[in-house]
Amino acid sequence: MIARDLFEEKKELRALVRDFTTKEIVPHLSQWERDGEIPRELHEKAAAIGLLAIGFSDGDLLDSVVLTEEIIQAGGSSGVIAALFTHGIAVPHIWQSGNEDLIERFAKPAIRGEKIGSLAVTEPGAGSDVASIRTKAVRDGDHYVVNGSKTFITSGCRADFVTTAVRTGGDGYQGISLLVVEDGFTRRRLDKMGWHCSDTAELHFDDVRVPARNLVGEENAGFVQIMRQFQVERITMAVEAYATAQRALDLTAEWVRNRETFGKPLVKRQVVSHKLAEMAQRIDLARTYAREVAVRVHRGEDVITEVCFAKNAAVDACSFAVDAAVQLHGGMGYMRESEVERHYRDARILGIGGGASEVMTELAARRLGFA
Repeated sequence: MIARDLFEEKKELRALVRDFTTKEIVPHLSQWERDGEIPRELHEKAAAIGLLAIGFSDGDLLDSVVLTEEIIQAGGSSGVIAALFTHGIAVPHIWQSGNEDLIERFAKPAIRGEKIGSLAVTEPGAGSDVASIRTKAVRDGDHYVVNGSKTFITSGCRADFVTTAVRTGGDGYQGISLLVVEDGFTRRRLDKMGWHCSDTAELHFDDVRVPARNLVGEENAGFVQIMRQFQVERITMAVEAYATAQRALDLTAEWVRNRETFGKPLVKRQVVSHKLAEMAQRIDLARTYAREVAVRVHRGEDVITEVCFAKNAAVDACSFAVDAAVQLHGGMGYMRESEVERHYRDARILGIGGGASEVMTELAARRLGFA
């Protein structure tokens, strides 16, 4: 069965997600953008119909792909996904550790919509270079004492717990661990170009005492845990990119069919119809490839290079599509009341988050023996 069939057959899930998005997200999204965050009640509502459990106690990566596609293509946004499904990057390390205590205290409450989790890896001086993080955790009896800072932390303002990358050993990747921090740190809200409904924070740890039982996995084994989950995060961002591009195309096609200039619809002008065709071509190529790679990730194959290609290709398609969408909407495309304006802003982070496009290219080059 080809990848397309694996995704298209999930009709019931698509219908469920589309209905949820139409009723619970779309009518409120503009207000959440102004508020700077989504309400906790949305987590509870999503959990009640099983959406937060997808990829954990229910469903798998392929279901997560469908979930992401449908939220965006039903009128949601990548910003909503970042805020509502932050547990998708905060919880996997805990879930896979098999530590029942951590799973009961953090993972399951997040899946039930009772707690909000964040993942804190990036630092002011260490973004994609995870091996260079400097936030330290020193063992002191039954606790670790944590000092340092994290930045660009999604849901960091609302988080009840933060799965935090800390240095428990020497320099380099071998000295990194993951520690769940619940309180004792300070937060500063950050303002962003896009993803306005997804709160983002800078976190400061000043002699924060964290119980040693909050260690995720083995000490100094955090780098491998982080890298393993990066593949899922990156393929998910590729999905967000091509889904956003498709939504931008759908909105634009409707607009140019209904908008008349000089006596005929815009779509009847060759320069416009050709632009739509190019958008569709780039989107379909990115979607087809990314879905195929998602299937291979799901199967546990070593596809690090292909994940890099998928993310970059989808981001490129998205950048082209949202720019064309705003242009073809004309002045309305520049207005906040226009959905394509939101997608234009939100899309910019997709080539930065989860590993910048340049980092993806460098990683692929190394894997291919070119660098």
